[in-house]
Amino acid sequence: MSVKAFELVPAVERDLLMGEKARINIECIECCGKHLYLGTNDCFIHHFLLDEVTTSKGKLRYSAQKLLHKYLGLKKAVAELRAASALERLIVLCDGVLFLVNMVTLETVPSAAGGGAKIRGVTTFCINENPVNGDPFCVEMGVLSSKRRTVQIFMVYEDRVQLIKEVNTPEQPCAVCLDGYFLCLALTTQYMILNYNTGASQDLFPYNSEERRPIVKRIGREEFLLAAPGGLGMFANAEGASQRAPVNWSESVMGAAVCFPYVVALDESFITVHSMLDQQLKQTLSFRDGHILQDFEGKVLLASTKSVYVLVPLPLEKQIQDLLANHRVEEALVLTEGAQRNIPKDKFQILHKRILQQAGFIQFGILQFQEAKEYFRKGQLDVRELISLYPLLLPASSSFTRCHPPLHEFADLNHLAQGDQEKVQRCKQFLIGYLREVRSTEVANGCREDVDTALLKLYAEQDQDCLLDLLSSNNACLLADSVPWLERYHKYFALGLLYRSNGQEAAALQLWIRVVDGDLHDATKSDLYDYIVNFLRSCSCLDLVWKYADWALQKDAARGVSIFTKRTCTKDQSPLNPDDVIKYLGKHSQALLLYLEHLVLEKKAQKEKFHTHLAVLYLEKVLSSLSASPPNEEQLSSAREKLQGMLRESNLYRVQYLLGKMENCEQLLLERAILHGKLEEHDKALHILVHQLRDFPSAEAFCMWAASGRDSSYQERLFHQLLGVYLAGPETAEGDGSGDLKMAAVDLLNRHGEVFDAVRVLQLLPEEWSLQLLRPFLARALRASMHASRVSQIALGLSRSENLQLLHDRLKERKKPVFVSERKGCHLCHNTFSEPDVVCLPGAVPVHIHCVAQRVKDSATKKQLCNSSNHT
Repeated sequence: MSVKAFELVPAVERDLLMGEKARINIECIECCGKHLYLGTNDCFIHHFLLDEVTTSKGKLRYSAQKLLHKYLGLKKAVAELRAASALERLIVLCDGVLFLVNMVTLETVPSAAGGGAKIRGVTTFCINENPVNGDPFCVEMGVLSSKRRTVQIFMVYEDRVQLIKEVNTPEQPCAVCLDGYFLCLALTTQYMILNYNTGASQDLFPYNSEERRPIVKRIGREEFLLAAPGGLGMFANAEGASQRAPVNWSESVMGAAVCFPYVVALDESFITVHSMLDQQLKQTLSFRDGHILQDFEGKVLLASTKSVYVLVPLPLEKQIQDLLANHRVEEALVLTEGAQRNIPKDKFQILHKRILQQAGFIQFGILQFQEAKEYFRKGQLDVRELISLYPLLLPASSSFTRCHPPLHEFADLNHLAQGDQEKVQRCKQFLIGYLREVRSTEVANGCREDVDTALLKLYAEQDQDCLLDLLSSNNACLLADSVPWLERYHKYFALGLLYRSNGQEAAALQLWIRVVDGDLHDATKSDLYDYIVNFLRSCSCLDLVWKYADWALQKDAARGVSIFTKRTCTKDQSPLNPDDVIKYLGKHSQALLLYLEHLVLEKKAQKEKFHTHLAVLYLEKVLSSLSASPPNEEQLSSAREKLQGMLRESNLYRVQYLLGKMENCEQLLLERAILHGKLEEHDKALHILVHQLRDFPSAEAFCMWAASGRDSSYQERLFHQLLGVYLAGPETAEGDGSGDLKMAAVDLLNRHGEVFDAVRVLQLLPEEWSLQLLRPFLARALRASMHASRVSQIALGLSRSENLQLLHDRLKERKKPVFVSERKGCHLCHNTFSEPDVVCLPGAVPVHIHCVAQRVKDSATKKQLCNSSNHT
């Protein structure tokens, strides 16, 4: 695809060169800085001064001033000119003779004494632009001879030339280029690379010099451009390899030049410009009668037979912008990256980032979002450039202004979408994803508030759940911009989260309470009440807890009380005093009951007032159910179970106080029995259970409960007491209850026979009771007695066995030898042993016999003294 990379600008017009001489033709050109030298067919050298002039429109033009012309005194045309600026010399080839000319006066330099300044029989020559000689006051030159198959290497000085090397070639060379030690040669039938220092050579590819003019052009360090068959421009390095793809130019190309990153070629009618980066044809310029094309230090000159032109490259940035304007993103980037070596590093980085950013907006404009995101990432785009396309997303307080010159052609998203709402939605979805990715990276540094506020607005508008995730995490959303936006879309729960993240917890609670109460509508959080309760449960500000817990308890006491029961204590949360909580819950009876259950049953609080308070509440609930008309049996049963469980399990409540509250309530006889049991008044408890309630199973259960954790004798005593109540018969003669008590006594004995003392029971039982009636009891009693006897025998046997084992171990210890020697001392007197008779103390410690006797005697004397003292 085409791009305008160059403009053809006249440098030396026909009239300035020829005047009235119509037969003058330009044969060769040379440019050194502002100095232009032309060699003509009439053996003249013309010297011009070229000045660059910038027009009012910013275009570059050239103004030529003729300084001098000089006739060389030969009859042939000037074939080639090369400038040696360090020597102030022109190297001239004319009529097969190579000689030196003064660059200023154009006078031929005379030969120095002992050396020549002319070389004859030369067909062409080249200057080594990468010299291997370190002398700055000489020039290396490669020369081709018309008579020999050689390449000669000369050193050129101010007034002489000196041959330093001559290298043979397999064929007659017709074109040469020199770089360091490497010669790139066009022979009669092929191209080759030759190292004149080592003699190593490398054939490249065949070429017929008779069919067309060969081209050998140095384009960089150890790299050359060659005209190959098939109209190709081939690249080759010093190793003979090609690291670039060839360019496809005309078969009739007659000259080539390089102005990076372009290769310029000249044929009979056109100038073609190819990119060295992608080898594509970029520009074609019409140019007739041209026959010279050369580049001089980045300046490309063309000449027809009558005029000279400069091929002025357009500024690189303009070329890139033209490509971007045509949406040729890849070409623009290739051109930018290819020009890196010609641009200072800092300037290139700035340019490259800008081009990448522009490329991103081009891809964004055609909805290629993946490519756009990649270009934005590589170009380190200020994310606010993208946000600013979306109306109202940037905060009003943002100080951001768009880049100038602008990175894109869009006024805003509406301009880009042209009313297409689907395109608008796709762009917004892309921005959401992009902002989500960059908000925690370096891209958002310095503009986190703008990014997070924009995300909040997009989430609210698009009704996305990610809004809650954003506000629940660490964010930098601006309150002033976000509040009206969230209110506009009725996102009151999210607004509360925003208040909370900004430390305004009271405002958040007030807003959420209005939503729960129905003053505001927001269906975002269906369980908002539970959320408020959880919030208060974890809130570190106790003032807020005391202020809003009342509202939560009024809404639902059972769930609201978890503010106090499930509150966790951390270093940020102050613990609540249970006394303060109980006082606060005084007007919420259900919540108070649940809180006390939490303290007593879950937390196992060991305070009498908590246990007593809970038991009183249970009792009041039972009394309330009893007083209802008609009473709810299920509710009453549940309440009594809780009260009875509390009375049985707790040992901390005030028993007498509770008994006083139940004194006149005949419906709570079982509870009174439990309280009498707590006071060890078992006779009263059993009297209530047996005679007043006639509840024999409960009486047995009472004995089991009262005896739990006690020894067997206590349990035996309780059961005997219950048996005694049964056997005593009814309190009054009214009614016939003796039979029931008799059967209850029999059942008690038969079920718990192992608990009773059988002998004592038999003494208590009436003589008229049959053995058959007591058969289960007697069987169990006998079995228990036999079991106890056998267990005792086993225990006795085990004890005897253990005693026998101990005796055996003692005998074994006694049989062990006691070693006595003259080196071993007595444990009592510490003197050594002189005879084997010793006494062995426990632990096999040997001592003298007389030492033991003395100790025994001393002990006896001491005892007598003590006794005498006591009598006195």
